[in-house]
Amino acid sequence: MNKKEIPIAGPWVTDLEIQYTADAAKNSWYERASEWNIRFEKTFAKYIGSEYAISLPHCTSAIHLALCALGVGPGDEVIVPDTTWIASVAPVKYVGAQPVFADIEKETWCISPQSIENLITPKTKAVIPVDLYGSMPNYEIINSLSSKYNFHVIEDAAEAFGSELNKIKAGKFGCVGTYSFHGSKTITTGEGGMLVTDNSSINQRVLFLRDHGRSPGDRYFQNSEVAYKYRMSSLQAAFGTAQLERADQLVEKKRKIYNWYKERLSDFYALKLNSEPNNVKNSYWMTTIIFNEELDLKKEQLMGLLLEHGIQSRPFFNQLSKLPAFSSDPQALKAQKLNKESDNISKRGINLPSALSLEEEDIDYVCSTLKKIINSHLN
Repeated sequence: MNKKEIPIAGPWVTDLEIQYTADAAKNSWYERASEWNIRFEKTFAKYIGSEYAISLPHCTSAIHLALCALGVGPGDEVIVPDTTWIASVAPVKYVGAQPVFADIEKETWCISPQSIENLITPKTKAVIPVDLYGSMPNYEIINSLSSKYNFHVIEDAAEAFGSELNKIKAGKFGCVGTYSFHGSKTITTGEGGMLVTDNSSINQRVLFLRDHGRSPGDRYFQNSEVAYKYRMSSLQAAFGTAQLERADQLVEKKRKIYNWYKERLSDFYALKLNSEPNNVKNSYWMTTIIFNEELDLKKEQLMGLLLEHGIQSRPFFNQLSKLPAFSSDPQALKAQKLNKESDNISKRGINLPSALSLEEEDIDYVCSTLKKIINSHLN
């Protein structure tokens, strides 16, 4: 057994993060109260190439505010991928709309444009594509469907900071893009999120909604609506600014970790790694494997065997329509019958250790152990 446990995820923190956060702790009060938030937002908008960026407590709040700003509510339908983390879909329920579960594609693991088109009805108000594990769907087709059928595209780029499609940063392919800075993500603020848009009306509406229904700059606590408390602290913003200044370094480390795995596993007959189509730069938030169907092993069982050797892992996201949370949802029951790729892929995938602290010798150990386990279940 390895002497230390190999972590599934975690950040890379330097003296820069400590310096900026200490400055925020000491100085982000009184007339300097919003200084680090403004700096983080402006730097982030420039990095992504967006007009506006709004810092928030998490990506879930970003999706929630996007739906609210676009007027999505009861009686509306929002098409979502059937295999993703529930945070991509929960805000649809928050606003009283109906999630409709689309299938994913075999290669990218992202939402299928064909499945989207098959599910569009007069009630379809929005689609939330998810850039799963740093991969990206076919936004050219998705946005053409958006124009044809008149729905909004909210890009969930929570897992894809640093990914690119045709050299355009992830998060720029909808009228709104959303990001997560959870402690497991490529750049982190511990917890946190960001919403980006080029639309000034959406920007102003989100700023209003995130602060209890007050107009930006209001000094008299005049609440025009009952809204939400979705703000990021100065300490988080300062930490995030330091991470953002190191963005290229962090993304390249993620890609290096993936390439270490690829060198050791790409020719291994029993599994498949994340894909990277020619026009995509995948930031590989999580290096992920899909093991062959003939392997007599469930993903939970494989995770348990890896953990016995000190190797952490995570399951490929479950098929949402089969979760207890949606057990009585008629759209979920329909999706269970239709979404074959979601069912097939989610049952056979796990995320391998992808923490930014990992070195090549850690990947050596993970891969050699993984091969031994899989070979013992094939023979």
